[in-house]
Amino acid sequence: MMNFVLGTVAGGLIACIATIAAARHPEVQSRLGLIPAVPSTLMAAPLRPEPACPPPAASAPSVGTQEMLFSKRRFWSVAP
Repeated sequence: MMNFVLGTVAGGLIACIATIAAARHPEVQSRLGLIPAVPSTLMAAPLRPEPACPPPAASAPSVGTQEMLFSKRRFWSVAP
């Protein structure tokens, strides 16, 4: 009896989720009569002006040099 109740509840939840997911699509909404079948025209979004940012300054990279990775000081400063 408990299996029947749990199966019924699980099936009901799956059916509800599938119905809600299907009703979110515009094609299904128009078939159900929730929205008119004629698509409305949308206005084009206004173009935003590009921000005037200064170009980044070209500098030498200070991270990831070979000296940082293989320096003897780094290896010998760790205590065993």
